[in-house]
Amino acid sequence: MTKTIRIAALVALDAICVNISFVLAYIFRFELDTSAWEFREFFPAYTHNFIWLTAIKLLVLFAFGMYGSLWKYASAKELVKVFAASLFASFGVIAFLTLVQSDPIMPRSIYAVSFLLDTALFGGVRFAYRYARELRSRGVRPGIASILSGEPDVEGPVRVMLVGAGDAGAAIIREIRFSHGGHKKVVAVIDDDSVKRGQHILGVKIEGGRGDISAVAAKFAVDEIIIAIPSASKREISDIVAIAAGTNAKVQILPSMMDLIDGKVSVSALRDLDIEDLLGRDPVDLDLEGISGYLKDRVILVTGGGGSIGSELCRQIASYGPRRLIALDIYENTAFVLENELKLNFPELDFEAIIASVTDEVRMRYVFEAYRPAVVFHAAAHKHVPLMEFNPEEAIVNNVLGTKVTADLAGQFGAERFVMISTDKAVNPENVMGATKRLAEMVVRESGQGPAGTSYAAVRFGNVLGSNGSVVPIFRSQIERGGPVTVTDRDITRYFMTIREAVQLVIQAGAMMKGGEIFILDMGEPVRILDLAENIIRLSGYVPYDDIDIIFTGLRPGEKLHEELSYRDEGLQKTTHEKIFLGTAMDPSSRMAAALRGEGGGLVKILREDVARMDGDRTKAWLRAYLPEYRV
Repeated sequence: MTKTIRIAALVALDAICVNISFVLAYIFRFELDTSAWEFREFFPAYTHNFIWLTAIKLLVLFAFGMYGSLWKYASAKELVKVFAASLFASFGVIAFLTLVQSDPIMPRSIYAVSFLLDTALFGGVRFAYRYARELRSRGVRPGIASILSGEPDVEGPVRVMLVGAGDAGAAIIREIRFSHGGHKKVVAVIDDDSVKRGQHILGVKIEGGRGDISAVAAKFAVDEIIIAIPSASKREISDIVAIAAGTNAKVQILPSMMDLIDGKVSVSALRDLDIEDLLGRDPVDLDLEGISGYLKDRVILVTGGGGSIGSELCRQIASYGPRRLIALDIYENTAFVLENELKLNFPELDFEAIIASVTDEVRMRYVFEAYRPAVVFHAAAHKHVPLMEFNPEEAIVNNVLGTKVTADLAGQFGAERFVMISTDKAVNPENVMGATKRLAEMVVRESGQGPAGTSYAAVRFGNVLGSNGSVVPIFRSQIERGGPVTVTDRDITRYFMTIREAVQLVIQAGAMMKGGEIFILDMGEPVRILDLAENIIRLSGYVPYDDIDIIFTGLRPGEKLHEELSYRDEGLQKTTHEKIFLGTAMDPSSRMAAALRGEGGGLVKILREDVARMDGDRTKAWLRAYLPEYRV
């Protein structure tokens, strides 16, 4: 139904209401006795002028915008408008009848009573329309309101449970009722405030707290859960998400107030849950002044720039206004994608993608000589544990030699800072990858003992969600294929943080470094991989073990059941940043220290001429000799 027809229908209803109010005013004035001679004497004052009286009141209603409001959102503000319009309409009638000097005259009490009745009837029609939409949202046929709204009746709506009985929750309830044509219905509300339990918000009962989510979802056959607490911390949201994800309902979340830049709460702002919501990690606070100080107007080199961490480093560094940003990677495809992305998002950025291996000293020397980077973020590394178990020579050459070559050149060409990306697998390593990263940490520490000029540091953290080859994209790929999802061990745990957060902390550590440090990032509590798999299946809309099965394959070569972030002897110390800790670097083994001092031709010669010619078993034996804590 068109807007014009709906307005015409509303005008017709108002015209009927005007005349009903006059008739009832007369009836009430004469105490329901329409046969009394007074009633018969004064009633013609209305019947002789009803057309004019009706027209006057309708014109006043038009003047007050009573036909331009969205009455599906009618509230106290609209009620005040109805009151004012009715009052001025009564004054218009009095002025008209005074000018006409009709005979008989209309009793003064009729004006007052008709005004009150007008207010009730005009408001009643409009709020009945709003209420009818509510009934339609509950699957009830509203009759004439359907004609006014021009919308079809809908039955069997999606049953929604709302978590959060605050202003945001109320806004979501209103919009669902009046903007979804009955396709959704809020059947229950959850809130942790015990004072609110059993009360109603816009007619919907608050059934309990977060601990009752599963029971309430089952009781009301909930299809969808909406988390509407934009002021809650990440930890609170994580707890609620973990419970909600355990139901079979679809879960959506309202972003935080920081994300709702305009401050407007709307159903359109809702987003589906992501696995990041389960981590419960609050946003990172950065020392923007310190960061911009060492990155702005400087030449920055990121090795492994096309990888997950390296590319995110480039994205974030680009926002700090470097004079030139260089992403160096051996894999051309990722470098090509990154180059196109940065040129699109940062058109003023002086960016170059260089294809090179960090183990190629000649090529790397050319890069340092040509660009003279002030800051080097060394993210290039082989990182896949099972692959490196079967290719230990490549792991050692790339992770240890590549770090040594890059670190030495940074010092030779006057870089101010060198920051290496390490891993929790470097702690008490039980695999080749972890052992090589531990040796790389020693290289960085030893580089920091040299002549002043270049500061060296390593930053150690655990797994990052969504990185290339990490468990989350593997699980999602398996789910897309219909399962099964493979987990190595029922009890295996890992530390996780988002790529964005990890990189923010790496950049922050770069601003804090003095030289020779090992920074260790606060990863929160370890996550059981089985729980992660089950939650990803639920967030994908399936039921674990029913729609998508989970099977256990056993630990892979070199894989630990539980990772560690630091050695006991490292003695973690707090820094000025609550999520960054400082580990006391332990001395390398005597054999590694001798190689770093240049004995036996030096570490570079040993790696190039000895390790590169070894096979798997001899390579692992070499690792044990240079790194006694590697015991495999």
